[in-house]
Amino acid sequence: MPKRSRGSSPEKFDLANIRFTEVTLATRGRFETLFEQPGAPKYCWCMAWRHSGREHIQNDEKKRQMMTLIDAGTPVGILAEIDGKTIAWCSVAPRETYRKLSKRQDDSETGVWSIVCFYVPRALRGGGLASALLDAAIDHAFAKGARIIEAYPVAEASPSYRFMGFRDMFASRGFHEPGMAGSRRHVMRLEH
Repeated sequence: MPKRSRGSSPEKFDLANIRFTEVTLATRGRFETLFEQPGAPKYCWCMAWRHSGREHIQNDEKKRQMMTLIDAGTPVGILAEIDGKTIAWCSVAPRETYRKLSKRQDDSETGVWSIVCFYVPRALRGGGLASALLDAAIDHAFAKGARIIEAYPVAEASPSYRFMGFRDMFASRGFHEPGMAGSRRHVMRLEH
């Protein structure tokens, strides 16, 4: 991926050429390659909101736990690809595959999928890729049987949790806000 300076425009690409694929045993290698590239969240392996059994675990253990989930067929998310190269990720999965995401969470609800993370490389930010990932994540969750999609984005001015997406991006797609999950994260829901 070409590097750009902080002041330059995001790399341009045709959103129509992006292909979205579920992370499965067959696509796991593409997921690994994306997360192992420079600047990628290999410190996390998107395990921050998942059940890990322990509070603090090493990066290699996070990767091992994520690969175990994928190998078991547990839904973990989708990848964005263009010209055969994996370029971005969105964590979208049944809510019960994550640890508690909000104090208000009703665990008796069924059919709820959660969107908890986006990874778009810095060079590709600002070009609509996160919005395209969100649209694909919505389609994916509903196609897999979700009745409700829940997300926990922040306001654009938030100093933290920005990887969870921005509130306005979800609101513009019809998500409504029943409350907050902490002081920064908004709980946003979309029903099928």
